[in-house]
Amino acid sequence: MFVTKVTGIKRLYYATWYSIKGLKAAFLSEPAVRQELALLLIGVTLSFWLDVTVLERVLMVSSLLLIIIVELLNSAIEAVVDRIGPEIHELSGKAKDIGSAAVFVAIMLALFCWATILYPLILDLF
Repeated sequence: MFVTKVTGIKRLYYATWYSIKGLKAAFLSEPAVRQELALLLIGVTLSFWLDVTVLERVLMVSSLLLIIIVELLNSAIEAVVDRIGPEIHELSGKAKDIGSAAVFVAIMLALFCWATILYPLILDLF
């Protein structure tokens, strides 16, 4: 059986639709995604309020976007593992733990970026 692949603008349309569908599903079913999107909104607003360079602002916002990206991947891993079955299995736990660790590392990176950029600004206040 051969599958005809959609190409061109039509493929772009479907890819965009599936992406929006995935974002909606993650937002509705994952509290962590909602929390991290709220953090992103606050962070983006704050980055434009602060006296930072354009490059610093890009780094600040990008580090927050990276958290969302990794959380979406982690949620996808968890959905696939849960789809396989409800029984507890060492490899299933390992996959979920590694996905969670990836989110943790992304959060630590964002904290490092924000702290490094904000530290001189905080020192100037005192």
